[in-house]
Amino acid sequence: MAEPVSATYSISFRLQRTTTEVAFVSVPVTGDLVIEGADGTGSLDVPKLIRRAVELGSTPDIAWQPESQEVQPHPIQAPPPYLDGSN
Repeated sequence: MAEPVSATYSISFRLQRTTTEVAFVSVPVTGDLVIEGADGTGSLDVPKLIRRAVELGSTPDIAWQPESQEVQPHPIQAPPPYLDGSN
């Protein structure tokens, strides 16, 4: 006689995983990044420097490396696609 199969239950939980990557870019200091002072000295236009770094980091040839990964409950819980009743 075969052993009776006992029912098992589970709860589906929607998760999200966020991966953070890091890359280093070298931003050439060009004349358009320098703010001339009234006394003849210059300083860097930091917001413009940061924008330039982000532009460089958006190019496809930048080597990004994983830095961290976080798994947490998704803020919107929904059934898995195979249980949504549309199939």
